[in-house]
Amino acid sequence: MRRILKKLLILLFTLFIISILTFAVFHIIPGDPAMQILGTESSPERLAVLREKLGTNKSLVEQYLSWIKGLTTGDFGESIKYNKPVRELIVDRIPVTMSLAIMSILLILLLSIPVSVYCSKKKNTFTDECIAIVTIINISIPSFFLGILFIWVFGLLLKLFVPGGYVNYHEDFGKFIKYLFFPALVIALPSSAVVVKYLRSSILNEMKHDYVRTAFSKGNSENGVLYQHVLKNAMVSVIPLFGMIIGDVFSGSIIIEQVFSIPGIGKLLIAAIMSRDYPLVQTLVLMIACIVVISNTLVDIILQIIDPRIRI
Repeated sequence: MRRILKKLLILLFTLFIISILTFAVFHIIPGDPAMQILGTESSPERLAVLREKLGTNKSLVEQYLSWIKGLTTGDFGESIKYNKPVRELIVDRIPVTMSLAIMSILLILLLSIPVSVYCSKKKNTFTDECIAIVTIINISIPSFFLGILFIWVFGLLLKLFVPGGYVNYHEDFGKFIKYLFFPALVIALPSSAVVVKYLRSSILNEMKHDYVRTAFSKGNSENGVLYQHVLKNAMVSVIPLFGMIIGDVFSGSIIIEQVFSIPGIGKLLIAAIMSRDYPLVQTLVLMIACIVVISNTLVDIILQIIDPRIRI
């Protein structure tokens, strides 16, 4: 329990540092944000109004404290591009990105676990070598290229989905799954390849232990031993990967949402960057960073609960 509390304190400190870095990145850039948004030909009155709206007419300390106060109360400011509260924009888009992320993680589990078990059973065979080559290719291909390839093959040639289409799950759950499946698969494939690589090695290492021979001597089948005994222990060494995978899923969704034209947080962030919408960009960057850090911390805590011998 003491280690978990220590981890939570480190998490709070890390979030504090992230908030400072996020704020600093957008305030140490040379130039006047108001002038960059409105242009050099804008009148002094309009510049003054926008500076007041952005809060850039205050000192950096005052701006940071005001921003933190807003974050703690749920007031993230107002978007310059959309003329709407940032909070409202995020609430509208976050369910889409979360749905894409959850589907991606489920696909990672559904793909990586059976393939890892199969490869460990077929160690050093032709099939095992072919799967190893495919995993290396999946890790190497950039997600945006894989996304474009999927649109061309499955969208334009096979017509399995409409590129750029999206349907809310309230309207039609079947179409909702259909339109998110291929983007989620594009995000899941590289991470699945990484999990297969590590989980296969972990399973083969567990197979050398005495308890496996004991389980076989009791008449258990190969699949029974693998799924009931070996896989459970092998997964412990792979769980830390999921902290990084969650970060990869959210960072990958930024590009994939743009490629597939999915109206989520990633597409919103790209649009905000292109239009120099500082309040929106700053909040979204902080939110994504916090999700990644919190996910890694939760994975560490879960690992500590599963195996108390592991120090976190």
